Amino acid sequence: MEAYAINYETIFQLERVLNKIQDFDILLERILLEARKIVRADAGSIYVREISVEEGEPIEKLAIKYSQNDTLSAKLAKGEKLIYSLFSIPIDKKTISGYCALTRRLINIPNMYNIEKDAPYSFNPQYDVISQYKTISTLTIPLIDSNDQLVGVIQVINSRNESGEIIPFSESNEAVISHFAITASSALQRAHSTRVMVLRTIKMAELRDPKETGVHVNRVASYSVEIYDRWAHLHNIPEVQREKVKDILRIAAMLHDVGKVAIPDAILKKPGRFIDEETHIMRRHTLYGASLFSNSQTPLDEISRDVALTHHENWDGTGYPGWLDPVAEKPIKADENGMPFGKKGEEIPLAGRIVALADVFDALCSRRVYKDPWGEPEVLSEMKKMRGVKFDPELTDIFFDIYPSIKRIQALYKEEIA
Repeated sequence: MEAYAINYETIFQLERVLNKIQDFDILLERILLEARKIVRADAGSIYVREISVEEGEPIEKLAIKYSQNDTLSAKLAKGEKLIYSLFSIPIDKKTISGYCALTRRLINIPNMYNIEKDAPYSFNPQYDVISQYKTISTLTIPLIDSNDQLVGVIQVINSRNESGEIIPFSESNEAVISHFAITASSALQRAHSTRVMVLRTIKMAELRDPKETGVHVNRVASYSVEIYDRWAHLHNIPEVQREKVKDILRIAAMLHDVGKVAIPDAILKKPGRFIDEETHIMRRHTLYGASLFSNSQTPLDEISRDVALTHHENWDGTGYPGWLDPVAEKPIKADENGMPFGKKGEEIPLAGRIVALADVFDALCSRRVYKDPWGEPEVLSEMKKMRGVKFDPELTDIFFDIYPSIKRIQALYKEEIA
């Protein structure tokens, strides 16, 4: 009974922690981690309900967002992350997660290789063969928000006892994780509202600038978080601080070009190259964006300001806008002609250096009205050339180290084809 009480106390503490996380994706990953902890699960996945249109009809599916596995992760080097397949499954009776979503019922299976014959769902052991990991016990829980809407599904895998042996999930596990699911769903509902507000702000920019799409900013934000996470591991940043920065950085990175809403259409939507005067005006979007966060009240304001202002600075000091006050638009550090010096090296905030790299990579890979997407070999060659010139050398090396994660993000946020 004591362990059971401790689990409930943990959930009450987690409620406060989860409600501090602002970004939807960061929250999903944290929820999966904490769900696994409270029931001592070795692995697990979290799915989100999505609606796609197929042959003119809306189809509800579960899309996997995050997967974790302590056993497989232990085989990786420090800071490396597990690379997993991205897929979606129908919300129907055929799969365990789909059945859980359809019926909104918790499903506890002691042994996946001994599922009752009359069960409507089944398990494909081929997944275990591919991953080289044996799934035994599973506990699958629906996430339902306060509006009685299905948010998604958590599936935790292989409960372990204190000796490390795989055991079935208990009735106590069911009760505790069901309570946790209510807390998690509430936090996700709030974070989703924040995400919607951010995307609406970006949609305003998209109405002005077709390049500023939801998938573009999601990719840039996701790349940025992955780069920071590896950097933080390498620099031994404490986990609590690392998680806080990831949460803030993802939102700030999504807003990196919000200042473009103040740029005239004739320049913003011009299909050809800019003349010098147009270039000067276009570059002001960094000042406009930073000025939106000039009255900093929170760490999110501060990092959003840094990102908006400095994501076009270059490591060698040739970027823009340089040492310029974004509100007064007066030089802070200037040459004898009164022109602001460019920020260089570590004068550029870390968040700005990270988003600069992520943004350029995505731009090179993407179609624009003035160019076709570059091929992968050309993109990677260009990124290497800009190491130590445009980009922070250490961050560039990290980018290449985590390139499999970058590719996974590209697959997750594909361009919509008109």
